[in-house]
Amino acid sequence: MVTIVGVRFKKAGKIYYFLPDTFSLAAGDGVIVETARGLEFGTVVIGPKDVKEDTLATPLKSVVRKATEKDLKQIEKNKEREEKAFDICLEKIEKRKLPMKLINVEYTFDMNKIIFFFTADGRIDFRELVKDLATVFRTRIELRQVGVRDEAKVLNGIGACGQPLCCANFLGDFTPVSIRMAKDQNLSLNPTKISGVCGRLMCCLNYEDDLYKKGGDLYVKKEHTQAPRDVEPPGIGKEVVTDEGIGKVLRINYNKHTVKVQLEAGRTIDLKWSEVALPDE
Repeated sequence: MVTIVGVRFKKAGKIYYFLPDTFSLAAGDGVIVETARGLEFGTVVIGPKDVKEDTLATPLKSVVRKATEKDLKQIEKNKEREEKAFDICLEKIEKRKLPMKLINVEYTFDMNKIIFFFTADGRIDFRELVKDLATVFRTRIELRQVGVRDEAKVLNGIGACGQPLCCANFLGDFTPVSIRMAKDQNLSLNPTKISGVCGRLMCCLNYEDDLYKKGGDLYVKKEHTQAPRDVEPPGIGKEVVTDEGIGKVLRINYNKHTVKVQLEAGRTIDLKWSEVALPDE
């Protein structure tokens, strides 16, 4: 067994694992660790826990030290430098008339590198911009193009639900979201209603997807009668036969295993999947 701790470098960033070495660490402690970018400041979000050594994909690095008062002051100075670097980079972009939008600037903890994050519609030739920035800052410069979801994660904002964006507050990774999820949940397919501020499908469509796939089993007591799992609903718009006559399927509720049917007389009724059949059955 080996003891590890989980560290985050951003509020809603990915969790990376390190060996605590001889330090006594707990969730919430600031630490200095070595990464591919150099020395970085992070926050322990998962306290020490024992795991089997063969479950680790690669050898883990050890925590360099617990963050000191001097380290915290260094971080505050870096934030001030980042704000100045942001303004300078904006000026250089405007001067070069590059079709790119600057999103964020990050100094590594040891100030060996500055990373500029931007969005753009296509590929950008920013070689001259890098030279301009290197002349000003005299350190390693990296320009990184990100997507619209990453932009929303950095800038944050308020979603349609009235709450701060999930991606900026607790989602460590972006998971694939498909239009099928909206269909399964019987949501309006109006893009303005199922898209987030980034213009892509809302991440929260993923939250209840498993529940809808299971037909709402988590909310239905075992003694309640459910439609057989192998019964599939007729498609929307299909003509079906019911005990009250022929009708057309208007809506499907995957949670309750029911369909809304409009009868030939114009009246609509809700029926279980097992209570309707296609005309040729």
